[in-house]
Amino acid sequence: MLNRICDQRLLMFSFVGFALTLSGPTLFAQQEIAQQKVAQQKKGASKPEAAFQWVNPLKSRLAGVQHATFNSPSMNLDVGYCIYLPSEYSKPESADRRFPVVYYLHGGRPGSETKSVKLASQIHQYIEAGDAVAMIYVFVNGGPVSHYNMPEQPNAMGEDVFVKELIPHIDATYRTIASREGRGLEGFSQGGRGTTRIMFRYPELFGSAAPGGAGHETEKRISESNGRESENLVFQPGHNTYDRAREYAKNPTPALPILIHVGTKGFNYQNNLAYMEFLDSLKIPYQKLIVKDAPHSAAVIYEKNGRDIMKFHAQNLNGAK
Repeated sequence: MLNRICDQRLLMFSFVGFALTLSGPTLFAQQEIAQQKVAQQKKGASKPEAAFQWVNPLKSRLAGVQHATFNSPSMNLDVGYCIYLPSEYSKPESADRRFPVVYYLHGGRPGSETKSVKLASQIHQYIEAGDAVAMIYVFVNGGPVSHYNMPEQPNAMGEDVFVKELIPHIDATYRTIASREGRGLEGFSQGGRGTTRIMFRYPELFGSAAPGGAGHETEKRISESNGRESENLVFQPGHNTYDRAREYAKNPTPALPILIHVGTKGFNYQNNLAYMEFLDSLKIPYQKLIVKDAPHSAAVIYEKNGRDIMKFHAQNLNGAK
């Protein structure tokens, strides 16, 4: 009887494309896939998925993770972030040690600092098992229109709040390696779009960049439409993943280590392949991580190949050991 139940469970899980186990991160992956399917159905809708807030308390306890805020000088408002500190950070023998830091840009629009924070469970497992080196991860709040500046809206400069305010706050508050050589950037979906735009705009700030599952087809349309994503949403002309790459290619310094990652079952798979061909045409070097049978899910990609993404950052960032 027990064997029949187990067989039925495995058959059901195989039907959705991969076998799930009843572990924390894998259940999170299942939930994320369901959320992504809903988001895909709503793609193109002009209404936000949820009311935006600059501060969103952490509702679950995750090893090494804490929620904090800082006061934004430009808005005079508190802004939330989640930070993962590896266990090495608090050990007495590491009291004078500084750690590399990776900033993680969430998916969704709008999102929040808690949107992708459950990835920290997988990150913690890899570090504790010795499969990845100890690094700090900061989960960013991307603003009302995720990771974009919207100067015509009040308190909506998501990119500037991250680049010009959050990064200096983190460097002043925690034992980070406060330079390009110790700072990485990563994100998935909307966060992959943001990672790509920001890495090409500020290559002097980041020594490692890993955009994942980005919607480059939409960014291409924005490029070709003078900043217009839709009738109701217009961005700064030239600030998209295509035009930013073109500008960087004119003077590709400092050299920017790039890892593009995407799942073959994700709805952005083909446009990521097209974007890689575009980078090839510009002679911009990059590495790629194609995750077989992975859907549009950062959680599944981290379960399958998170070690490889973390190893990429570690190879590029000083202090990762």
